[in-house]
Amino acid sequence: MPVSPIKMADAIRVLSMDAVHKAKSGHQGMPMGMADVATVLWSKFLKFDASQPTWPDRDRFVLSAGHGSMLLYSLLHLTGFKAVTMKEIENFRQWGSLTPGHPEVHHTPGVETTTGPLGQGLATAVGMAMAEAHLAARFGHELVDHRTWVIAGDGCLMEGVSHEAISLAGRLKLSKLTVLFDDNNTTIDGEATIAETGDQVARFKAAGWAVKVVDGHDHGKIAAALRWATRQDRPTMIACKTLISKGAGPKEGDPHSHGYTLFDDQIKAAREAMGWDAAPFTVPDDIAKAWKSVGRRGAKVRKAWEGKLAVSIHASDFKRAMAGELPANAFEALDAHIAKAVETKPANATRVHSGSALDHLIPAIPEMIGGSADLTGSNNTLVKGMGAFDAPGYNGRYVHYGVREFGMAAAMNGMALHGGVIPYSGTFLAFADYSRAAIRLGALMEARVIHVMTHDSIGLGEDGPTHQPVEHVASLRAIPNLLVFRPADAVEAAECWKVALRQQRTPSVMTLSRQKTPHVRTQGGDLSAKGAYELLAAEGGEAQVTIFASGTEVGVAVAARDILQAKGKPTRVVSTPCWELFAQQDAAYQASVIGKAPVRVAVEAGIKMGWERFIGEDGKFVGMTGFGASAPFERLYKEFGITAEAVAEAALA
Repeated sequence: MPVSPIKMADAIRVLSMDAVHKAKSGHQGMPMGMADVATVLWSKFLKFDASQPTWPDRDRFVLSAGHGSMLLYSLLHLTGFKAVTMKEIENFRQWGSLTPGHPEVHHTPGVETTTGPLGQGLATAVGMAMAEAHLAARFGHELVDHRTWVIAGDGCLMEGVSHEAISLAGRLKLSKLTVLFDDNNTTIDGEATIAETGDQVARFKAAGWAVKVVDGHDHGKIAAALRWATRQDRPTMIACKTLISKGAGPKEGDPHSHGYTLFDDQIKAAREAMGWDAAPFTVPDDIAKAWKSVGRRGAKVRKAWEGKLAVSIHASDFKRAMAGELPANAFEALDAHIAKAVETKPANATRVHSGSALDHLIPAIPEMIGGSADLTGSNNTLVKGMGAFDAPGYNGRYVHYGVREFGMAAAMNGMALHGGVIPYSGTFLAFADYSRAAIRLGALMEARVIHVMTHDSIGLGEDGPTHQPVEHVASLRAIPNLLVFRPADAVEAAECWKVALRQQRTPSVMTLSRQKTPHVRTQGGDLSAKGAYELLAAEGGEAQVTIFASGTEVGVAVAARDILQAKGKPTRVVSTPCWELFAQQDAAYQASVIGKAPVRVAVEAGIKMGWERFIGEDGKFVGMTGFGASAPFERLYKEFGITAEAVAEAALA
């Protein structure tokens, strides 16, 4: 006899209970409540092959409510993902296991994105759907034709980023995106209504989504709703009315059963209520076989797709793009641009120099997709001919994200994780605070994303301290696995773009100036790839002073050197466009760059934090100790004492 789908769902419930109980931490409430929805989705609709977790044309499944990770781990184990053994289920939340407390991409096969910070999974999934739409336009539906499915809870939809995400997806009419809302009216503190009165169904509908409400425990109605979703011409949201900890006997529907709340007696009662008499961490053979057949269901489709790829005229480019490899001639035009800049010495804002670099990169690297949070003209992120990414064609390469910095950064993470595209986008550096959570998660997920952040200091001038970042560069430098670039001129800007694009598993931030800055580089050589280098050597003897600087203040350092040299103080200048890259160099190189001059001074139009690595505890720092002000940038630099004269005086002192 065929195995009842209810029993298949119960397998998820029991494994979730067992794992959380053994770990003595975790969340069984959502996995038990959404087990029916997940069973219907994975057994009848989700396109995947458990034997090939990274098959490019698979559907993407995103568990935005990442605390319910045992739902996903149970599904991966039951459907036959080889790495997710029963031992891994038993080692839930333990050191070295493939089943950490929240899902982590690149750690557990079958996990598409790291989730846990609520709302971000949904926003990341929007980026995945965007990547699918663009790649389908580029390579055709024969090679790219899959969906993105999301499970989100009340907490996800309370987070502000959810509004940015659903608004963007609705505007772009991403019809292959479906959100399954675990509508159980439950949060940690109790019923969701203690903090929420909004109508989520109406909210999604207002954002341009097709919406439907369904009993989340009725398999037939769930299947009908999922079929309906696949026929819509816009993104879909299905509100699945569920009971948290469904199947847990007396604890079923208890708003306080969100987390680790089922103990021996409750688990015994739950097993009896489900008629489940197998031992802990044991799935009866008939149920196990039924689930394994689900995991094999997509093999035939996957093999047929591989046949299409083998004969496709796009095969080579598709494979290269999905592997994250750059075209062979990716930097040919950019290198010529760098050589010309060394010769002509253009002086301009570094945001302009970044835009000039993009002029040479966009035609050469078709995977690059740009955008801006409604600041295109200020960020210099648009290159002529890119075209807007929009319905119905999605072949454009420039996304108008609107004023949605957090959603934009999260969507770019999703695009990068999906593969086949290299996303970049722009906003002001002061607004990195809005997108910081996604920047951090992107660094954790090793997503190749490039954040262009202009107006990088008090140098933006009249807009005043609300828009003048003073601590932001330091705070971004504190994030592991994130390259923070602050180029000084046209040559450094182009070199930094080269380095950023070569990173396959590290995101980058380009911090760029609004104000014009002098050209400082007189040679090529990809020196920025070292993170820091000697720009100018001391003249007239052994160096007595070394001045370290980044970005627009490198010009200030050069002018200060002229003053000191004129006073008979041999002075060298070190440019530091990327501290993280400098930290990767060997000790001998680092020592040679820092040098042995008895006086070290650093200058940057931000706070001092971190500069001790270059100047030591006794070195002098010229920069900001508080917030900025509204005035032309020349006056601001003078009033806050960030001048060549101030740097020279600090050295002489």
